[in-house]
Amino acid sequence: MIYKLIGVNEQFQYKLKNSTFFSKFAAFFRIFTFIFGVFFCDLCLILHIYPLMKKSNKLTVYILIAMVAGAALGYYIHENGEQSTIDTFSKNIKLLTTIFLRLIQMIIAPLVFTTLVVGIAKLGDLKTVGRVGGKALLWFITASLVSLLIGLVLVNIFKPGEGIALSNADISGAKDLMGKTQSFSIVGFIEHVFPKSMFEALANNEILQIVVFSIFFGVAAAAMGEKANGLIKAFDTAAHIILKMVGYVMNFAPLGVFGALAAVIATKGLAVFVFYGKYLLYFLTGIGVLWIVLIGVGFIILGKRMPSLIKIISSPLIIAFSTTSSEAVFPKLTEELERFGCKDKIVSFILPLGYSFNLDGSMMYMTFASLAIAQAYGIHLDMGTQLTMLVVLMLTSKGIAGVPRASLVVVTATCAMFNIPPEGIALILPIDHFCDMFRTATNVLGNSLATTVVSKWEGALEEQKA
Repeated sequence: MIYKLIGVNEQFQYKLKNSTFFSKFAAFFRIFTFIFGVFFCDLCLILHIYPLMKKSNKLTVYILIAMVAGAALGYYIHENGEQSTIDTFSKNIKLLTTIFLRLIQMIIAPLVFTTLVVGIAKLGDLKTVGRVGGKALLWFITASLVSLLIGLVLVNIFKPGEGIALSNADISGAKDLMGKTQSFSIVGFIEHVFPKSMFEALANNEILQIVVFSIFFGVAAAAMGEKANGLIKAFDTAAHIILKMVGYVMNFAPLGVFGALAAVIATKGLAVFVFYGKYLLYFLTGIGVLWIVLIGVGFIILGKRMPSLIKIISSPLIIAFSTTSSEAVFPKLTEELERFGCKDKIVSFILPLGYSFNLDGSMMYMTFASLAIAQAYGIHLDMGTQLTMLVVLMLTSKGIAGVPRASLVVVTATCAMFNIPPEGIALILPIDHFCDMFRTATNVLGNSLATTVVSKWEGALEEQKA
């Protein structure tokens, strides 16, 4: 029965049953050791610290345990299963992640709409909305430019593309991405930003379009004054109901994390780190520099409260890291930032905007990956061309918010615009999932910091709630 659950095929079972006693014993011993080791460590950890922890911290521990268990199981399957076994296992175990992400996606659109409308209505008037929005956009543009520049500078220093072998390309994955890629145009950008139907935007989880409609709706509601109070109170109640649902949905997070890591490690194994070690190391250096810059600015503005912010968003950071989905933590992040002391009207206005305009980790990766592909093909781009590419990336990235693997889609389109072979995206696909883990976590950090900083600038940052 256990073989079917983890996707072990009949041929693998036959080999196990017809092997010698000692090899059979060794196989079962390895399975027993893995299962016993994981659960024994989990039990000891939980029994030791569980009574001392708050509910949110317990969830973080469960997620960390799920990460370790998922990676260990995935590695075992990769090392001992045949390709058909690995494919079946990865497909089946990934269903856990699919369930979790679909539950999250189910509540994102109504949460963004209700909280943003309530937030804008509570801000009071168009002048206040413009002031808060202006401060937010100032942060978003500055952070985006800094992120892009860090990627540009480091890729020119380290030259990671020169160490990538053309033989390691993932051709099939590249064809799939190229099929999703469209050349950048003003018409396409405008059509993606402005909704033709609010219901279509809600159905497709088009966050940017939902934000645009919600801003108009919220400003109109604020302009109507007391007449709209009943509706705003209803939306406020709906937002709190949805946030209550978040607590229920987050109980599935450890399962989603377990499935995601087990699937990717089973498919790729750990050998991918050997082939792409330098590329990943240089990228992580860039992410490290970006974190230092963001946290440094955070210390300058927030002072001694910066460590508390990192601590309170640790659970959303881990979930984003392990699932490679910023959407997966949007509801939880909303909750945690309000608990940190940010006013709900600021959080509900700034955070959805940040998800569309403030993708710091993805920004850094776009310049890094685009120029690394050019280096792999021996294509030299002068600094003027690179700066032009930076501006193009700055624009195109705003038009694809919410698109799966958005960074790679943008990189593919940008390469084509600058006469870099777009199929070169295949060179970085094998390691991209692991890069995506770090850039997604960085996006969450950047949006948390942006929301908190704007709250501070508005004098709306209160003491942390228990």
